[in-house]
Amino acid sequence: MNENLNLPLTSIHRFEADGVKVFYREAGQVDAPVVLLLHGFPTSSFQYRELIPLLADKYRVIAPDLPGFGFTEVPAERNYRYTFDALAQTILAFTDALHLQRYALYVFDYGAPTGFRLAMARPERITAIVSQNGNAYEEGLGDAWAPIRRYWSQPTLENREAIRKSLNPEGIRREYSSGISNMDLIKPEGYTLDAALLGRPGNVDIQLDLFLDYANNVKLYPAFQEYFRRYKPPMLAIWGKNDPYFIPPGAEAFRRDNPHATIQFLDTGHFALETHVEEVAVSMREFLAKALV
Repeated sequence: MNENLNLPLTSIHRFEADGVKVFYREAGQVDAPVVLLLHGFPTSSFQYRELIPLLADKYRVIAPDLPGFGFTEVPAERNYRYTFDALAQTILAFTDALHLQRYALYVFDYGAPTGFRLAMARPERITAIVSQNGNAYEEGLGDAWAPIRRYWSQPTLENREAIRKSLNPEGIRREYSSGISNMDLIKPEGYTLDAALLGRPGNVDIQLDLFLDYANNVKLYPAFQEYFRRYKPPMLAIWGKNDPYFIPPGAEAFRRDNPHATIQFLDTGHFALETHVEEVAVSMREFLAKALV
């Protein structure tokens, strides 16, 4: 019998929190240790479609779509302001609504400043942190941030429109291919879905607002670092070393504030799960088995 037939099934759910109908994927026993997966730009919980069943035999794995992404619905009357503070507030309300008292965080890209805000707000809940190209240090910002940095320093319509030009299907496909030696390794479903959802009316402007607000994450980096120093959560930084956005020094910097952090590099780009999901799962299982004792 094919062993894959015994993989835990992933179910989908919707739950209202913070006036937002949060879409999420879940697998595993309800009484198992919880792992909360937070995605980044331009993805959704769909990026965890292969990772979830590789963890769910031992853990309760939950992956929500952030507001503005995936299938999470934000009613117009909610007058939602798309900032990272707001994303974190919604996900914190989501964890409260599901009564998640203790959980490990897996953070990727935008999931990092969202998840680190959760950790600072509820440090007693965090059992461990896995950061997959989820940055918290200035030295982790690569040269690919140049157009966005320009937007931060000069938030003009011209600089906003310059970024808008790359937010199309071909631009999203380029994001996935960057740092990948063989694009044929990447299944098209991920970047095709991302581009389709990005193409919904108004969504590009949501993303441009979040690009601008990312400057506030950089201002919070020292606070994130203070959290690492004070609480020293068990940490695994597993990084696609060819990522042009969040570069390897950002992974190595975690050890400065959390000396026992484990650092691992993979020969891939930003979207490491597209090419190395099994390697990530093995490393996570080994790490969590030691961290959650």
